[in-house]
Amino acid sequence: MDFSHSPKTLDYLARVKAFIAQHIAPIEDEVYQFLHEHNAHGDWTKWQLHPKVEALKVKAREAGLANLFLPDDHLGQGLTTLEYAPLAEEMGRYAFAPEIFNCNAPDTGNMEVLYHFGTQAQKDQWLTPLLAGEIRSVFGMTEPQVASSDATNMEAKIEFTGDDIVINGTKWWSTGLGHPNAKVIIFMGLSNPENDRHAQHSMVLVPVDSEGLTIKRMLTAYGDYDAPYGHGEMVFDNVRVPRENLIMGEGKGFAIAQGRLGPGRIHHCMRAIGMAEHALELAIKRGLSRHAFGKPIIELGGNKERIAEARMAIEQSRLLTLQAAWKIDNLGVKHAMVDISAIKVVVPNMLEKVVDMSLQMHGGGGMSNDFPLARFAAGARTLRLADGPDEVHMAMVSRLELRKYK
Repeated sequence: MDFSHSPKTLDYLARVKAFIAQHIAPIEDEVYQFLHEHNAHGDWTKWQLHPKVEALKVKAREAGLANLFLPDDHLGQGLTTLEYAPLAEEMGRYAFAPEIFNCNAPDTGNMEVLYHFGTQAQKDQWLTPLLAGEIRSVFGMTEPQVASSDATNMEAKIEFTGDDIVINGTKWWSTGLGHPNAKVIIFMGLSNPENDRHAQHSMVLVPVDSEGLTIKRMLTAYGDYDAPYGHGEMVFDNVRVPRENLIMGEGKGFAIAQGRLGPGRIHHCMRAIGMAEHALELAIKRGLSRHAFGKPIIELGGNKERIAEARMAIEQSRLLTLQAAWKIDNLGVKHAMVDISAIKVVVPNMLEKVVDMSLQMHGGGGMSNDFPLARFAAGARTLRLADGPDEVHMAMVSRLELRKYK
């Protein structure tokens, strides 16, 4: 396995770093303050995106730095999963950066679904404006009335009636639902209960403004709405869409998800590693600049050892994630299942520890909006559930490990 950066990656990495240094890093505090002042409430209809972010999306596109995640030479930049990984890491240092490069979840996964499994009509209607950054999307999977750690528990119904599809049920923790530009939902629900357990569900495209669809509320994570992106709860009451909105075919939901969640987990984990790097950088700068009891606080309370532990943990997490990316590119998602499940556990736990260390170094300020650490802490803890709970992924790793001995 060779994890060294290709010439193409090195070129894009230099350009992304330069763009971030020139345009994104200088407005970090300004953007976070704006989001807190304008969006720290549950009325998602009034949430706003910082105007500089919208302007930078245009600038990034003009610089050829949009849709870097998509391995297509025409619609994206033709980067493999391994080539894109370090770019995702750089974006992860700033929570609003991925949107600027049009590489933000859940859009990346939804665009990959449409790219790989959508019809030409579906691509024309939804993929084209998503790639152009004109609209945002939502993914509806998790439900409040079941244990969503087992995705086969989904109860929301998809019924096929003539030329139409009728949808009923409730979804929550639907990321991106509060975004002002959210226009379409990829909805996964129970459509073929008579089939095998993993062939009972389908995915359907549902416009956000569909009749019968109600956005009930936005949900807070650790008291924060994560606006203007947001995680919402939505109710479908006899929502009717044309049958051509079905993606791939009846009962193909899990087959689509298998393809969607492979590269997407690399994106999530590399962004998390970038977040950890930013948190570590903040910790070191804080530790060197603040003094207590006659010494820089970096010299106190075992802080040097904690810095060393953070560096080692970040490097280990990165190598494991790059290995998963290499396997996806060279062997396919099925042959990378252990690695994908492993990074879902290892990386968020690493991030949580590094952020907590940095937050402790910052004292009370670390818990406030003066620094991004509180937001990082919420994001780290959320990842340990959003990609499925740690226990589910460890069960997958152990099951595949034990299979070797049967």
